[in-house]
Amino acid sequence: MNILQSMLLVSVSASLLLAAPQSKQDKELQSVIKTGQKSTKVLMQTLGKNMKKHMKKGGVMDALSFCSEEAYTLTQRVNKKLPKGVQAKRISTNYRNPSNTPTQNELAILNSLKTLQDSNVVLPKYLVEKVDTHTYKYYKPLVIEKKVCLKCHGKVKNIDLKRAINERYPLDKAMGYKMGDLRGAVVITIEK
Repeated sequence: MNILQSMLLVSVSASLLLAAPQSKQDKELQSVIKTGQKSTKVLMQTLGKNMKKHMKKGGVMDALSFCSEEAYTLTQRVNKKLPKGVQAKRISTNYRNPSNTPTQNELAILNSLKTLQDSNVVLPKYLVEKVDTHTYKYYKPLVIEKKVCLKCHGKVKNIDLKRAINERYPLDKAMGYKMGDLRGAVVITIEK
């Protein structure tokens, strides 16, 4: 997808989102956005709180253990608490865990966001994709905003940590990031 298509995608999304809710479609879109925002917040707060706890308890090695052993399970627990028909997940083109591999449509969205970022365009806070008559996907771009993220996702210098990452994730693609880089997205699938 080229930059013009990416900008059109963001422009169309922004136009839809900025319109005052008047019709049934507008109300449905506003409901999707509200559900997407709430669900993203629940997932990110749950994972973030646990990550902080493990960083304090045992540093990056304990945080890595948490990620590899508990993050996916915690995401599934969050999904059980979300309203019926709502599912949350994280995706990335440079995933560490293969369960975070994007679908073809999700990959197109991530590539568009990356193209925008590479062109110095400010990323939207979220995007909404209408998958079909009853299904939407809410995307929240994840950007590296905290230096602590770079301990495991930047240029990892700690040899023991690097070895542990390689042991747990032999196909790891999630290192080498810098502050401000697009890391991936949270995707909330909403079936109406």
